[in-house]
Amino acid sequence: MTTRLAPTDQTARDLFAPIASNYDRWSAVLSMGQDPRWRAEMVERLGAPSDARVLDVAAGTGLITRLLQRRVRQVVSLDLSADMLAMAHARGATAILATAEHLPLANGTFDAVTFGYLLRYMPEPIIAMRELFRVMRPGGVIGMVEFGRPSGIWRPLWWLYTRLLLPAAGVIAGRGWTRVGWFLGPSIDAFFDRYADDEALAALWRSAGFVDVRLARPSLGGGLLMWARRP
Repeated sequence: MTTRLAPTDQTARDLFAPIASNYDRWSAVLSMGQDPRWRAEMVERLGAPSDARVLDVAAGTGLITRLLQRRVRQVVSLDLSADMLAMAHARGATAILATAEHLPLANGTFDAVTFGYLLRYMPEPIIAMRELFRVMRPGGVIGMVEFGRPSGIWRPLWWLYTRLLLPAAGVIAGRGWTRVGWFLGPSIDAFFDRYADDEALAALWRSAGFVDVRLARPSLGGGLLMWARRP
């Protein structure tokens, strides 16, 4: 399937193409083991029934997909990066190349939706959230994994890590990771400047139609997990 990419989509595709082959390893290493823990907690608390059909959006190499496959009947992986999605497909995922703003899927198709590290790339996150809502059945559940921005005494340490250590890690992890490192900190800052607190994030989800919105900020605020339900 081909898809038209907006400039922000092209940025994401260009970022991830060079790191697809070693993404799983270095995403765990550079997050000091927190990224796998966040994904596992999100899936654990999602509450999707064992007979559910689940859509994993921004699936990348399929890290969340594989967690879901151990729990539910069917998982479909969707991503805009052909390179990342090829890694998921090689491991047995049912893969769709598309963007979250324009899902090539019928209304009310899925019992649950998951996504990770998605909304920061979008100029209008509400468009994607409404699309996710559209393809869910009434009563369906949704979960998200995202980076957080710590507050208080942890903010300066986080700033040093994202602005200095992550870009420097490219020397070991590979050149593509250097670019990701330079991009990540400002991207997180821009997102949380826009959605500065829990209520702003919850309001975004509620404006798309979701209810029972819940948030968690693990790892001293370095992660952000969210869940909700379609009424």
